[in-house]
Amino acid sequence: MSEQYPASAKVYSTENLGKWSILDMLAYFEEKGAMRVSDLHIKVGVPPVYRIDGELVKLKGPAITEEIAKQLIYPLLSDENLSRLQSLYSVDSSYRLGSLQFRINVFKENDGICAAIRALSMNIPKVETIGFPNNIWEDIIDRKQGLVLVTGITGAGKSTTIASLIDRISEKHACRIISIEDPIEYIYPQKKSVTSQREIGKDVKSFVDGLRAMMREDPDVIFVGEMRDPETIAMTLMAAETGHLVFSTLHTRDATGTVTRILDYFPSERHDEVRNQLSLGLACIISQKLIPKKDGKGRLVAMEILNNKNYACANLIRLGKIEQLYSQMQTKTKGGSDEKMMTMEKHLSMLVKQDKIDLLEAQKWANNITTFIDAMKRD
Repeated sequence: MSEQYPASAKVYSTENLGKWSILDMLAYFEEKGAMRVSDLHIKVGVPPVYRIDGELVKLKGPAITEEIAKQLIYPLLSDENLSRLQSLYSVDSSYRLGSLQFRINVFKENDGICAAIRALSMNIPKVETIGFPNNIWEDIIDRKQGLVLVTGITGAGKSTTIASLIDRISEKHACRIISIEDPIEYIYPQKKSVTSQREIGKDVKSFVDGLRAMMREDPDVIFVGEMRDPETIAMTLMAAETGHLVFSTLHTRDATGTVTRILDYFPSERHDEVRNQLSLGLACIISQKLIPKKDGKGRLVAMEILNNKNYACANLIRLGKIEQLYSQMQTKTKGGSDEKMMTMEKHLSMLVKQDKIDLLEAQKWANNITTFIDAMKRD
C-alpha cells in the first residue's frame, strides 16, 4: 500500500503554496500549533478544510477528486485498516508525525471516501495549564478509586484533560496504569508509574474484552477511551466500585445530562441498580467546552464540575432526583465552598469578568442563559 500511495507524493495543487502531499498537510498543524488548528477534513468535491480556532477554513485550491482523496488518505492507513474500511465502510486509526499524534476517522459517503483528521500534541500539557476553575484536579490525582468522567461535544478537549491528569498521576505515584483506546491518542511516557496502552482492533478486540482482561492485569488506574454501550458502562462502573481509579468520556453537555445519558443506556428495570452503582462509584463529572478567546488567538476551556464527595449528591443520584443536581452545584459554588463544584454558567461569567472571553460569546455557550445572567450580576 505504501508503494502504491506514498505519503510524500505531491498530489494536491494549492493556489499559492505549490503542490502538497498529505505530509505537507499534516505538517501545517505543527507549523500553526495543534491548539489552534485542530482538524483537517478531506472530502471529494471540496478543497481540504482545516478547523482553525473552531471555524472551518478551506485551503485555496481546486476541489478534491476521488483519486486525489485516495492518494491523500490511503497512505495514513495500514493494509489491515484499509481492508476494514472496504468491509465496514469506516475505520478509526492513528498516525504519528513529528511532535504530533493524529487521530483519524476514514469513512465512505455519497461522494466517495472522506477523512476527519484530528491533531494531538505528543507533549501532554501540564494539568495547571488546562484551565480548571478550581484545584479539583489535585484531589483527583490523589484518589485511589472512583469514576472520573470528562464529557463534552467532539473537539471539546476531553482527551487532553484526561491525558494531563493521568500524566500527573504517573509523575507523582508509583502505580500501574492501563488504558483501552480507540485509537490511542496521547502517548504516555513511563515515569514513576508503569503504563500500558491498548488500541481497539490492534491490541484488543473491544472495550469489553479489554476490561475483562484488565481485571487480571493488576491495574491501579484505568482509562476507558469511551463508554459506548451498556456492557462497557457496567464493567467501567464495576471497576470503579472494586478499588480502581477509572477515567472515561461521554458526549454530553453537562453533569446532569451525563447521569441521565448513562441511565438511558439501560432498561428501566435496571435503573435502580445503576443509580446505586453511580452514587457509590462516581467521583467527579467534568463537562467542558472550548470557547474562543476574546483576542481571537485560540480557545480556552470552560468547565462544569460535579464533585460527588458529599452525601447530598450521592443521595440525589440514588433516589433518581437527577434534576436537583444542578441546584447542588449552584449552592456549593457560592460563598467559597470547599466542595469544589462549578456550574458552566459561573465559570463562563468568571472568564468574562477576567476579560478572557467576550460576553456575547459566553452567552452562546451557556447551558442556561438565565443562570448565566444571574452569575454575571454577582461579584
